Amino acid sequence: MNVTPARVLWVAVAAGGLGLLASHWWGQHSPIVGSEAGQQALQAALEASAPPPPAGVTPARVGDPMPAIALPDLHGNVVDLATAFPQQPLLINVWASWCGPCIEEMPELQRFASHQGADGVQVIGLALDNADDVSAFLARVPVDYPILLDSPGPADASVWLGNAHGVLPYSVLIGRDGRIIKRKVGPFAHDELADWTAAAR
Repeated sequence: MNVTPARVLWVAVAAGGLGLLASHWWGQHSPIVGSEAGQQALQAALEASAPPPPAGVTPARVGDPMPAIALPDLHGNVVDLATAFPQQPLLINVWASWCGPCIEEMPELQRFASHQGADGVQVIGLALDNADDVSAFLARVPVDYPILLDSPGPADASVWLGNAHGVLPYSVLIGRDGRIIKRKVGPFAHDELADWTAAAR
């Protein structure tokens, strides 16, 4: 492996993100951390402690338009989120096949997605992973909402969506107008999704 300063920096950022995720994971059932105000405070703390983004990358914040994201699905077809689901609310859930909390929340995401009609919230899984590992995982734990792929790194789609530390899972709610309504660090609790996405309906 070619060890470059950029690679070392990304490993350090990822390790820091995992530490933050661990501390959040242990406190996720706290009413303070789980509340909207708690999430806003957590986001603010993560952004304040984040390294500067790479040149040309502007992480989005609540109220900003969704960044232009066009990524391949598991069949190699590129999906442009801005045009694939016009005027439909989106719940973009960033995950990976090796992320325990991500895996734990996927049945909840699937249940929510299966109850959305044609005009409901479209769930999108954005895997920071490779196609083989994601396909193997989905063979065991299938979901029927779209899954897109990106390579993890300091300028991946998650960072563009405001995930400054690369913590997983990470979710973003996009309104019908294409603007970011809210973000969430950490997994969804059982029956949390209906209330969490209500602002997009």
